[in-house]
Amino acid sequence: TTAALFSGFFSIISAIDGNFVSAGMAIFAAQMLDGLDGRVARLTNSQSAFGAQYDSLSDVISFGLAPAIIIFLWGLNSIGQAGWIFSFLYVAAAALRLARFNTYLGSEDNFFKGLPSPIAGAMIVYFVWSMSSYGIQGEEVGRTLTISSAVLTGIVSLLMVINIPFYSFKEIDMKKRVPFFSMLFVVFIFALISIDPPIVLATCAFAYILSGPILWAIKF
Repeated sequence: TTAALFSGFFSIISAIDGNFVSAGMAIFAAQMLDGLDGRVARLTNSQSAFGAQYDSLSDVISFGLAPAIIIFLWGLNSIGQAGWIFSFLYVAAAALRLARFNTYLGSEDNFFKGLPSPIAGAMIVYFVWSMSSYGIQGEEVGRTLTISSAVLTGIVSLLMVINIPFYSFKEIDMKKRVPFFSMLFVVFIFALISIDPPIVLATCAFAYILSGPILWAIKF
């Protein structure tokens, strides 16, 4: 959890220095570490209320504050007051999402209520990472991309606070033996990501975000 927090902090420093590629890599590391800490705690039977609260505080920095600063410094700062309003909207939505998650801690089923903040933050940061990897940052960011990034920030902020179900993958049991096919699938995923990390990761995040409204439409 502390390593995930450090990754979020490092991404903010990188964004301030104008290195959005490193910022994107740091958020990817934070996402991986955040996915591991809870599972490691469950496997070692070391869960605690303190750990749950600390994890949420770490997430507020890594997937709330960091993505908001990154998207603001990359493009939203060019639209003045509206830019920081969208950025703050995202931070507030992430904090509300995590606070609500803590109130349901221990009673949630296989679906999250609202878009998880790590995926919301990843969508924003991977978008910036993708653009920056092609040299689109600073003066290269046109008004169309700036407006698009503002709309993206607003949409993921809204999805975090409304009660649309998102699959949590909690049914996956890490204690069971892993089938050989699953090992091949993991290798395939890593090979796919290595082709163009920011584009592939942004596509995966976007697909997960779409899954929530689709699932809601099917169920209701």
